Order: sequence, then C-alpha cells, then structure tokens
Amino acid sequence: MKNSKASAPAKAAVPQNQLGEFLRAKRDQLRPEDVGLPPGFRRRAPGLRREEVATLCQISPTWYTWIEQGRTQAVSTDTLGAIAAGLHLSQAERAYLFELAARADPEQPAVVDSAPHLAKLVQAVRTPAYILDRHWDAIAWNRPAALLFEDWLRAPARGGRNLLRYVFLHPQAPAFIVNWPERAQRLVAEYRSDTAAWRDDPVRQALVDELRSASRAFDSAWKSQKVLSREGGLRAFEQARSGRRDYEQFTLRVAQHPDLKLTVLVPGELA
Repeated sequence: MKNSKASAPAKAAVPQNQLGEFLRAKRDQLRPEDVGLPPGFRRRAPGLRREEVATLCQISPTWYTWIEQGRTQAVSTDTLGAIAAGLHLSQAERAYLFELAARADPEQPAVVDSAPHLAKLVQAVRTPAYILDRHWDAIAWNRPAALLFEDWLRAPARGGRNLLRYVFLHPQAPAFIVNWPERAQRLVAEYRSDTAAWRDDPVRQALVDELRSASRAFDSAWKSQKVLSREGGLRAFEQARSGRRDYEQFTLRVAQHPDLKLTVLVPGELA
C-alpha cells in the first residue's frame, strides 16, 4: 500500500567549506608549467599538488592543507594575499577569496581614484543621492542631497561628513530625522554588519571608540550587539523651512568598489 503522505522534497546540500572548495578548484585548474614548475611524472590528478601551492605561496604545506580542508578560520590577510599571488588569481577572484574568508583586502583599489566618476554618477540623479565609503564618510553627493542634508553635507561640523558623527553628535539631527531614536539604533546595527570585515581596521575602531565616548545613545546601541543589513525603506525628515519630507530610500553597492554604498532618496510622490 502506497504512503498517502507526500514525501518532503530533498534539501540541496549546502557547501560547508566554500573557501576550501574554491582553492581546490583553482589548484586543479593550474598546470605546473603555468607557474614555472616542471611538469613531473605520474600525476594522479590534474592541476597542482597542495605541496606545490604551499611552496608558491611561501607557507607551510600543513598550514595550506588545513586552510583548504576548512580546519581553521584564522587565516590572516597576509596569508590570503600570498595565496592569491601563488594561485595567480585575477582581481575579481582575489576579491572573492577575501570575501569567502570574511577578511577585508588591504590592497583593494583606491576609492580616491574613482571619486570623479562617482561624482558624475550622483550628479546624474535628479533626487537626493550620495555615496558613503567604508567608514561611512560621504565622498560624493548631488545638489538635492546637499539641500536636504544641509547640516551634514553643506555645512559639516567638526566631525566632517561622517554619517554616524552627524546622526549622533550634531545637535540638530534628532529634530531633523523623524523617529530619530529608532533610526539611530538601526544605523548602528547596520554599521556593525556593514563593517564586520573591517573589525581590525584602526580607523573603524577609533570611530567607534570616539562615538561611544561622546554619545550615550551610540554606546547603548553598540552594546546591544544588534546586526542588521543596510536596506532601503521609508525615510522622513523635518526641515525648518519646508516642513516634513518623505522619501523611499534605495541603497546599492558600487560594482568596482563593493565597500562603497550609493544611496538614492526618491520623494514619496514619485515612489
């Protein structure tokens, strides 16, 4: 007699060691002659041996084996850089390697060189738009954004154009940002998530220490350990001259610089 209950669909297997699988795939794709090694004889599998990759990366074979087998999570940025060079990874592959290892690449392309192009991008947007770097400093914005965020973008205080410094340290921010307590707490949770890969960055640590010391609201939100993704949604601001302004916020990543965020605010009547 057949079972009348429908069988549950089988769950697809989820790779548990994506970093190791990526390294193994790249190792298999390389031939000894591609990296200046003699071809040798009696290779039972295509590609390079682990010992050969370790030699190219100037790390111990045991350590490389542990990394590939997923037996350690403590892979330094120096080791990742050496592996990227040893395996002849492209820039995109190197970025993917660091992402899999949850580390920030210290040799990522400089943002400063792209600032003129990014400025052209935000100037082409008709509604308020701005770009934040990985420390949440505004590096480009258009005129509508400057008119809306006058205290932050047009006339920055001592803290410069850092979004968190503005939200937590500028005296006018709580009155300007509608529902400031909730929005401020969410920003801290988003910042923690957004900069997790930069947790060892001294600039990040200095900013967090500064804000924790200067703002009890930031300190409390930071201690809560909440983590949220930086998403869009409804935003509202109370301007002294024109009253309340409602927007829908969209946050996008810049492809060439994934640590940069493009934020566009679409007025409520257009959203």
